[in-house]
Amino acid sequence: MKIPNQASGQPSPSFGSAGKWRVSSGARFGGASSASPKLDSFSLGKLGTRVTRPSGKSGFTMVEIAISLAVIGIALVAIIGVLPMGMHTQRDNREETIINQDATVLMEAIRGGARGLDDLTNYVYAITNNQTPYLNGNPKPTVTFGWTNGSPSFLINGANIVGLLSTPEYTDNSGNPTNNLFGSGYSNHIVAYVRSISGPAVEKPPQDNPIIQADAFGYRVLCVNAPVAADITAATNVFGVVTNAYFRQLAANLHELRLTFFWPQQPNGKLGPGRQTFRTMVAGQIAQTVTNTQWLYFYQPQSFINVTNTL
Repeated sequence: MKIPNQASGQPSPSFGSAGKWRVSSGARFGGASSASPKLDSFSLGKLGTRVTRPSGKSGFTMVEIAISLAVIGIALVAIIGVLPMGMHTQRDNREETIINQDATVLMEAIRGGARGLDDLTNYVYAITNNQTPYLNGNPKPTVTFGWTNGSPSFLINGANIVGLLSTPEYTDNSGNPTNNLFGSGYSNHIVAYVRSISGPAVEKPPQDNPIIQADAFGYRVLCVNAPVAADITAATNVFGVVTNAYFRQLAANLHELRLTFFWPQQPNGKLGPGRQTFRTMVAGQIAQTVTNTQWLYFYQPQSFINVTNTL
């Protein structure tokens, strides 16, 4: 027996033997054809209605999301804390590399007595000499002398720059190099103000933008040209042989060149924490010349001087 479906006008399932369901061909449940529908709580809520079975997939709970965000936050805090330290280390390494490269250039120029490095005028923009007079071995008030590449300028060529940087630590009243200040003379404290010779090309000549030049990496160099340490007053050695002449020859013809770098040079005139000293021994005498009433000094590695055995 078939019972008409009053809602849809389609034939309804009929009862077969033993109370079993029998579905007519073409019957639809919920709009989908099925030859043998299963009548359970998941497929049919009521006749003609489809009920979707759960997929079995699950998502994150709020607790799990909160824990994940906490872990990510802790990791970000650690990374952000280490990042500035890494950037500072990178900056320090870059500055030390520049200092090492520039020290090689300046050291070779001074100990070789170079006179043609005119490119130094693009980088050395000021030199000072804090000169202390001595009278009978006693210091007098210090006088400061300065030279710049401004107008009027004395730093117009490499010879003038190298000549000033090669000024001996001790000179007598006539400007000649000496190895002591037991009598009268001068103690010279030479400092050069330099923009880095190596480094980013945008900071280098022909760049003349004052803002970029002011922001460029710069430093100061303390130049010391000292006679080699020797006991020049010793008359004899342990064997009773007079060695005074040897010590005097050594002090006059062998010098210690020390370049101490201070960096960075800040726009307010102060210096940063960077410090490094380079030193070498230079054999030969220091020749001197006069340019515009200013004494200039140059190492001559192949020339030596004979010193008498007198104080």
